Amino acid sequence: MGPLIQATRTVPIVFVHVIDPVGTGTVDSLARPGGNATGFSNMEYSLSSKWLQLLKEIAPSVTRVAVLRDATQGFATSQFAAIQAVAPSLRVEVNPVNMRDAGEIEHAVAAFVRSPNSGLVVTASGSGIRHRDLIVTLAARYKLPTVYVQRLFVASGGLISYGANIVDHYRRAANYVDRILKGEKPADLPVQRPTKYELVINLKAAKAMGLEVPTTLLARADEVIE
Repeated sequence: MGPLIQATRTVPIVFVHVIDPVGTGTVDSLARPGGNATGFSNMEYSLSSKWLQLLKEIAPSVTRVAVLRDATQGFATSQFAAIQAVAPSLRVEVNPVNMRDAGEIEHAVAAFVRSPNSGLVVTASGSGIRHRDLIVTLAARYKLPTVYVQRLFVASGGLISYGANIVDHYRRAANYVDRILKGEKPADLPVQRPTKYELVINLKAAKAMGLEVPTTLLARADEVIE
């Protein structure tokens, strides 16, 4: 979003899938964006704790979790803090792992799996999406139970994901575009947070890792990939 905001302060912008629009300076506040941009944030930091809870539910033996994050982004600290806050109650040790490039990811994961009962949480970031095929491949290679933030990871062979329904964001963004074209200003349209979340489980990945997915978890899933 940064380059767009720098390029124009007059052309209306409707964004989708932005993690922290206030923290990145895209808008002044969620309620009153204040400039020429508004749209939809795909993240609430409280969601991050849910990833660790789901990991323990699908893989109860996990006691050590590497949290893959892009440390160059300010929101990475907030995501990790939410995960860290719930870790003691789940009796899990969490460790932040940077994912600036493919080599760093591969080296860090290989080092982490030397200890048993390990798992991964892949937080929301552009780096995670860029390296998703590598991360999914490493998780499968080392049989690491892993929770992802988006369905596309699970569609690529990942185990389980929980996050905002991105398709719903685009549908709602179309409404904002329509309202702006009819004369409303982005500054007056509040940035909206997710209203729909989706839980996706890949049974093939679970079987390859020797995991039996609890029926209670399957019953809550929005989509099960077999």
